[in-house]
Amino acid sequence: MEQADIRIPLAECREIYDVGDVDRAMEAGSPSSNEALTAFYAKMKSLGGTRYVVKPSSFEGLRPLYARCPNFAPVLDDLKRSLALAVAGNEPVSFTPILLLGEPGIGKTHFARQLANVLGTGFEFVSMSSLTAGWILSGASSQWSHAKPGKVAQALVCGDYANPLMVLDEVDKAGGDARYDPMGALYGLLEQDTARQFRDEFVEVDIDASHIMWVSTANDERAIPEPILSRMNVYTVPRPDREQAGSIARTLYEELVAAHDWGFEPEPADEVLERLAEVPPRDMRKVLLAAFGNAKLAQRDHLLPVDLDAGRASRPKKIGF
Repeated sequence: MEQADIRIPLAECREIYDVGDVDRAMEAGSPSSNEALTAFYAKMKSLGGTRYVVKPSSFEGLRPLYARCPNFAPVLDDLKRSLALAVAGNEPVSFTPILLLGEPGIGKTHFARQLANVLGTGFEFVSMSSLTAGWILSGASSQWSHAKPGKVAQALVCGDYANPLMVLDEVDKAGGDARYDPMGALYGLLEQDTARQFRDEFVEVDIDASHIMWVSTANDERAIPEPILSRMNVYTVPRPDREQAGSIARTLYEELVAAHDWGFEPEPADEVLERLAEVPPRDMRKVLLAAFGNAKLAQRDHLLPVDLDAGRASRPKKIGF
């Protein structure tokens, strides 16, 4: 099996906010200012305003993802071009914000996580279906009770990287009061020029969010405003065909066997692989883990198709009136 490792050096540091600005914001606050805000300012000062940016040493690190996520090949082709330019210019990883469109279960979120692992940077996940207000991303005014910084400021201030991968999952399902549009902050964040001076409403200090790498997922683009779509490269990701599903299944089997000393055969039997290829990509791991357990209970060091069937039990129906 091809090794998935890629080492991307932490080659540079960037200042994402000025500690002097934090001092001035603290001085401007009233003695009775929000305690949470005071504590966050103290954290910003103690951590300093400098964060790492990762720069690729090669674009070959994307190669294993072609086997893990073969139905994402067009996305990977474009990312490879971006990485090639970053390598040539000795620059940080950067690409146009991505929107992955497709039906549930085809591996969109899994792909985003795998991409973050390959790039070697931070990973931040935001479930947009649970958002009811824009302040989740950009913070709420400290004048409100229980206010706190948004996801973007928290990721940059509390994380190690100036260019984390930020995943907005199910962006088409963001809802809530139209006065507090959950996607409102994205109009500025997805544009590098305006993102350089991002201001969280809670923190009220300029933060450079221009290095963030954005990946969004959605089932239906019709619920996403056109100005947001225009800021992203949109890819319609198909369900993997039979051959691609087999490739995903084989890669996952080999990775799990290599990662654990369970004693299973390094290659799955053809009939096992065929049966596993019938499972949606997002369910393959849990089905395989259950199958491995079933085989051990039967005192076997190899899988049979029946082991997979036991791992595909349907969700029990609710009982009630």
